[in-house]
Amino acid sequence: MTETHTQHTAPPESAGLSGSIERRLRAYFEALGDDRPSAGLYERVVREVEVPLITIALEECGGNQLRAAALLGLNRNTLRKKIKELGLGSPKTLRRRKRGAS
Repeated sequence: MTETHTQHTAPPESAGLSGSIERRLRAYFEALGDDRPSAGLYERVVREVEVPLITIALEECGGNQLRAAALLGLNRNTLRKKIKELGLGSPKTLRRRKRGAS
């Protein structure tokens, strides 16, 4: 039996994830004008990306933390710690969100 692999071509960098983030960050700084964000910007940006990233990974894996951890390239215990730190709720809640989001 022959395996069929779907080839995915990456979108141009300007249309990719890093391009989207760069555009949002540039807009954020432009909106500040001559002001600068308060200290701790790096941590705030990481948290703002981390929450939806982990939430969506868990939803896509039906709340299965082992599969979500593998998808994210994290150890399951690290994922569990992040879920708790970020207050993302239980896997059951995340499974329900995915089913109800159709």
